[in-house]
Amino acid sequence: MTPLQALTLAEQLGGRDRLNCIAELDRSAAEHTPAADTPLGGMPVLVKDNIDVRGMHTTAGSLALGDNLATEDAPVIANLRKNGAILLGKTNMTEFANFTTQGMPGGYSSRGGQVVHAVNPALSPSGSSSGSAVAVAAGIVPAAVGTDTSFSVVACAQHNGICGLKPPAGALSSQGIIPIARTLDSAGSLANNLTDCLRLYSAMRDDPLPALEALPVNGLKIGVNTANQETVSDGQKQFLSDFLRTLRSCGGAVQSICQEPAPLLPVVMKYEFRPHLEDYLRTSAASRKTLAEIVAFYEAHPEAMKYGINLLKAALEDTPGGLQSPVYLDAMENRRIAIKKTAQELSGLDAVIMTGPTSIMHFCGFASLCIVGHRKNADGMRRGLILYGSDEIRLYRAALALEKLLKNIA
Repeated sequence: MTPLQALTLAEQLGGRDRLNCIAELDRSAAEHTPAADTPLGGMPVLVKDNIDVRGMHTTAGSLALGDNLATEDAPVIANLRKNGAILLGKTNMTEFANFTTQGMPGGYSSRGGQVVHAVNPALSPSGSSSGSAVAVAAGIVPAAVGTDTSFSVVACAQHNGICGLKPPAGALSSQGIIPIARTLDSAGSLANNLTDCLRLYSAMRDDPLPALEALPVNGLKIGVNTANQETVSDGQKQFLSDFLRTLRSCGGAVQSICQEPAPLLPVVMKYEFRPHLEDYLRTSAASRKTLAEIVAFYEAHPEAMKYGINLLKAALEDTPGGLQSPVYLDAMENRRIAIKKTAQELSGLDAVIMTGPTSIMHFCGFASLCIVGHRKNADGMRRGLILYGSDEIRLYRAALALEKLLKNIA
């Protein structure tokens, strides 16, 4: 796909009268011709609207930051350009990466309105990397950049029938990205297959990934996290059962484990949001430099956010002591203990399949990803699996092998 073809599709499909996944386009991108020998070789890429792309607005979907015109690329974007990506523009997202209020629909923002699911408009596009996921699922671009604090890439990928990758926390620079909590946040990649997700992620890094080959299936050691599995649909349970049967028949070993959600993850998000947001705003072009100013904007313009701003207000008003609060420090100590405990539990496994929802991998900062096969659910979506692991490279190699198996599940 050429940049011009991608721009044409973005204009035809991505506007408010269609999928509403595009926030802003750089129409001069079609004129850019990177060296053919770069890792991405001119791949057209769209970027979530909380990441700085020079010459474009960075708003996190909020009208309160509508004047924030980026003058420099975030380091992950600078690396993409260096590695041959053509940056077409910005995608709509759930406002403030779904840290605006509880109960707001995935893909909604005051700046962009409601993102529409690419396959079935009755479905949620999920959040918060909604526009990036929809743009890939709709075939507008082969790959897009999102961000993930807790499922904002991997769940968007699963809900849109594509692949998504959240690297380990800290593997990519967080500079030039509007944060929720830098302890937990990471930029990530979305594409139709894991190979392209890994290519895009590698190109965002300061140092590229090593060459990765799939692990042999007959030696795989896979965990199945049974936490909250009662919430899984019958169709997904059957899909997982069929997949595990195929895996065992090929010589893979399967082990059940139970790793529950991390109850203190929201505490880290709430306490880090204000100081980390204001750290970003301090050097930005935005006229509003504090969370208090942003909250005041919404209170003066309630029509700007019809679903409310209770998470923003809680981060402003209910975080006494800030990053020195005993509540926050206890949560971080709990996280340190959880990392050690969870890593020990995962040490003998190549990857873990998530059944019901758990946030333990996000709390610990481990890599997670979504892979998809050919089988579709009743809504026409390709079924997928979310995987995680404590060893990043081992996880990716296992996932490449599992992705091949998934395609054998008719």
